[in-house]
Amino acid sequence: MPAYLTVLTTTDTAEKAGHLATTAVAARVAACAQIDGPVTSVYRWEGAVHTDQEWRVLYKTTEDRYPALEAHIRATHDYETPEIIATPVTHGGADYLAWVSAETVGE
Repeated sequence: MPAYLTVLTTTDTAEKAGHLATTAVAARVAACAQIDGPVTSVYRWEGAVHTDQEWRVLYKTTEDRYPALEAHIRATHDYETPEIIATPVTHGGADYLAWVSAETVGE
């Protein structure tokens, strides 16, 4: 049975989040992408604390497709250091996970 992941990134506009989500699903590196936002992000960058609005994109994919998804995010994202965090899915509906597998078949 393949391993499954949720993968998180953030960006600074809803439009960019939509583009990141749509292009990843179209490229079959994610079966689904959900967009939340705006969220408030507080972080340290280049020695200063920043507070900004961001939109989260949460992808569903397989472990096998993770390298392609990460490469896609890096190529599509405009942040110098985009957030890319993968979390293992330890349990899930068999029918849903089968759908994730089917939708992320590499070409």
